[in-house]
Amino acid sequence: MLKPMLLTTAFLVEVAMLAAVSVWGVHAGPTLPVRLLLGIGAPLLFAVLWGLFLSPSAAVPVSPGLRVSLKLLLFGLATLALVGASLPTWAAVFAAVALVDLLWLRLLGH
Repeated sequence: MLKPMLLTTAFLVEVAMLAAVSVWGVHAGPTLPVRLLLGIGAPLLFAVLWGLFLSPSAAVPVSPGLRVSLKLLLFGLATLALVGASLPTWAAVFAAVALVDLLWLRLLGH
């Protein structure tokens, strides 16, 4: 029962990661066109990287150690994106949930 819950949480964290970089994008640009480009482009870049290296059917298989490192990098960047969007409380919540879920899944061998 714990593993399905953790996998669901992992999926929600991945979606929240995309939302975080999108929020950053719409706050970061100096003009509306740049904000829209960043708000759409940043999560698209994250999604492509996730699909290539981290999804269950990844096009480029990576070692477990590199897999965890890439997840930590992307989650860390999403956390910084929330801080950059002046949402430090949400950044802390996101980082805590992402880290705890990732650690539990690693302990369970996923």
